[in-house]
Amino acid sequence: MRVRCVFFVAVLFLSFLYSCHKGLEFNLRPVELKTESAHEPLGIDNPNPRFSWLIEASGPSTAQLAYRIMVASTRQLLEDDMGDIWDSGMVQNPENIFIPYNGIALSSGSQYFWKVKIWDTKDRESDWSQTASWTMGLLNPSDWKAKWIGLDRAIGNDKPEIDKTRLSARYLRKEISVSKEVRKATASVCGLGLFELYVNGAKIGDQVLAPALSEYDKRAYYLTFDLTEHVIKGQNALGVILGNGRFFAPRKTTPMPMTTYSFPKLIFQLKVVYADGTAETFVSDETWQLTANGPVVANNEYDGEEYDATKEFPGWNAAGFDDSNWMPAELVNLGAPKLNAQPLAPIVVKETLKPIEVKEVSPGVYVYDMGQNLVGWARLNVQGARGTTVKMRFSEALKPDGNLYLDNIRGANVTDLYTLRGEGVEVYEPRFTYHGFRFVELTGFPGKPDLSTLEGRVVYDDLELTGSFETSDSTINAIYKNAYWGIRGNYRSIPTDCPQRDERHGWLGDRALGSKGESFIFDVSRLYAKWMQDIEDAQREDGCLPDVAPSYWKVYSDNITWPAAYPIITEMLYDQYGMMAPIKDHYDSFRKWVLYMKTNYLKENILVKDTYGDWCMPPESQELIHSQDPSRKTSGEVLSTTYYYHILSMMQKFAGLLNKPDHGAEYKQLADSIYKAYNDKFFNQELKYYSNNTATANLLSLAYGLVPEVYKHAVSDNIAEKTMTDFNGHISTGLVGAQWIMRTLTKFGREDIAYRLVTNTDYPSWGYMVQNGATTIWELWNGNTADPAMNSRNHVMLLGDLVIWFYEDLAGIKSDPEVPGFRHIIMKPTLAGDLNFVKASFRSVRGMIRSEWTKDETSFDWEITIPSNTSATVYLPAKSRSGITESGERAGLNAGAKFLRVEEGRALFEVNSGTYQFSCPL
Repeated sequence: MRVRCVFFVAVLFLSFLYSCHKGLEFNLRPVELKTESAHEPLGIDNPNPRFSWLIEASGPSTAQLAYRIMVASTRQLLEDDMGDIWDSGMVQNPENIFIPYNGIALSSGSQYFWKVKIWDTKDRESDWSQTASWTMGLLNPSDWKAKWIGLDRAIGNDKPEIDKTRLSARYLRKEISVSKEVRKATASVCGLGLFELYVNGAKIGDQVLAPALSEYDKRAYYLTFDLTEHVIKGQNALGVILGNGRFFAPRKTTPMPMTTYSFPKLIFQLKVVYADGTAETFVSDETWQLTANGPVVANNEYDGEEYDATKEFPGWNAAGFDDSNWMPAELVNLGAPKLNAQPLAPIVVKETLKPIEVKEVSPGVYVYDMGQNLVGWARLNVQGARGTTVKMRFSEALKPDGNLYLDNIRGANVTDLYTLRGEGVEVYEPRFTYHGFRFVELTGFPGKPDLSTLEGRVVYDDLELTGSFETSDSTINAIYKNAYWGIRGNYRSIPTDCPQRDERHGWLGDRALGSKGESFIFDVSRLYAKWMQDIEDAQREDGCLPDVAPSYWKVYSDNITWPAAYPIITEMLYDQYGMMAPIKDHYDSFRKWVLYMKTNYLKENILVKDTYGDWCMPPESQELIHSQDPSRKTSGEVLSTTYYYHILSMMQKFAGLLNKPDHGAEYKQLADSIYKAYNDKFFNQELKYYSNNTATANLLSLAYGLVPEVYKHAVSDNIAEKTMTDFNGHISTGLVGAQWIMRTLTKFGREDIAYRLVTNTDYPSWGYMVQNGATTIWELWNGNTADPAMNSRNHVMLLGDLVIWFYEDLAGIKSDPEVPGFRHIIMKPTLAGDLNFVKASFRSVRGMIRSEWTKDETSFDWEITIPSNTSATVYLPAKSRSGITESGERAGLNAGAKFLRVEEGRALFEVNSGTYQFSCPL
């Protein structure tokens, strides 16, 4: 009996040990598979798609040693471990982003399935990932069997000849007969300027304002739709509504001549694969029917949309509709010479806001406050008599009497009109316009509206939110929130300058270094890669680059600080996302521009061309837009020469990455000559400043490496002195200087001044905007008092490097420039001002990075998370190793954290992936 008990206890003990072992079993697997940086993309153009994945691991210090990718033509084959399209085999490579496909040639329009498994450096093998898929686009021009159709002329009440152009929406339909059971149905669609697609009465997709904007005389983008669940055996109806967008321009001449490419038009191609394996293709051609006499009687991105519900034709997009009074669609000129699959996610409604207040400011005039300056439109709920017209107008601000302030909207009408059909509760929101607004004026409403009458629809590109940021300072938090709203409100398949007035263009200078700050908040990799193509498409044959892309305004000023955004943002994509392709794709275009500028404007090694100066620096009077004081202005030759020198430095980097040593040597020789000429002309060796000693002149000289090493601290001292003495501790830069001021001050030990700039609440400052009710960022530091000709309340250009500073300096999250794409991370927080905590997270291309620190008078506590397959150098604010702990133990004792050294008041540790809790005395 006793032996049995002992045996039973032993069995229980062994079972317990086994269960503990199983519970602690190491988990390793690839997750979140992406093809061309997208989950399950439909329609991609790259014949060699690039694969990426994250690594999920249950333990620390996880690094990939090898991978194996398998691609198959069907899901079942892949589940049976049969990669009939490609099996990479085991490849010893630590990289887990942008792995190029290397199998047999892929077919247009085909769907493929893939999975991956990995091995780590501890010789552990993962299970296969879950299956991902993608669909190829139409890779060759000959794959398009469809024809461009539409109506290349005005009709009815269209007025294309007036300055504020007026054009009705075009409705197109076609019925098709599907003879067999459907296995797969895929449509490729481009409707210019904008389109909505319907099949059998249902709107397809949640995209709005599609497709993406482009340089239409070079290319247009089409979208791919999986219609398998919509196309049925029997009779089917296809319907498309075409809006104007920017293809048919909202303006002819004011405030500047604007390009109109043509009237709206459509190309549509549907491939149906039947259950028996046969296939049939249905295309747009002259057998489609068209009318311009539908309920969208006018649409204009500046002026709004007019919708008359009494003109609706129920069932127009369903089978059996009588379209005998419609006209045949006409074959029209090409919408664009080249069609590409849209390379970024479309615009969608991202959020719906409820108004916080409604006031009747005069009889029948109601003003709604959405509580937030947003971009999109209002959704109206209304019930009333047929033929009643309700008007909505939009503004960012109010007059003192409570009415809309519209002066800064300039020539935009910003008005949506809805005429009721008179049948129960009607819900309306526009299709082919958008507004930048906080306030909505409602007139003509039948009865008395309430807070349920309107909702605000927040609209922008479907970008993944990647960052979060919070501190102990309420002003900083409010500025960050304003930046977040302003940044996302200015995404419209391009980064725009403003969303509310008669402009809304992709000005290059506005987003140069600011794009890097945006990359911490959103995954902007595909959006900016696409915009780089827009810029190249707008480049002139002689090499000149535009100031605006797409070039709907033909502005080619050769102001180098604007086009410089082209290589600067390309470098950002490499540094932040590890994207090499944009450098390869655009290098020849960069070089063409660099040589063009040299030939035309480099005089005695000084670049002499500048147009805009340090745009929108704080003027001497709060009523001015631009300063008239020469002492505040930075020399155009300083701006252009420092930028050109910086571009040559980038070109040396790009040439090295592309193995073009001769080009690299050429750029270096030219840069060396400019370095000498610039310092000879502009450096005051006695007083240690550049030009007339503006903060911007000194900032750019330092930031771009033009200051001799021996003078760097003296030059930075002049920035500090200028800021604190001449401007009383306030910012003195415009768009250009603001791109470097926060980081440069911090780099040279003046984080106290940087902190003062960001926490100021009087003019000029970001906090001043907050104090004056801003919920986004203004175009001008004095945006509430300056001439309304240029005082947008929703701009991002004056953010400069502020968001970069929030993440890289305050939170201490930075990609090592020597190992791009956050493969190696620099964790180096700045303890600025009286902040006692900073909490930030950033979902990098390699996984989640977290930094949360707190401090008091005696200690600093910091929790960090480093994603798998990366490492980090951690900088703790400690003058020695003594007293530093990690998870309660002396730091550096565990395998994941290795003490390196102490330098410049920081204790350095090297850490592998994992979560760490550091503490150190202050």
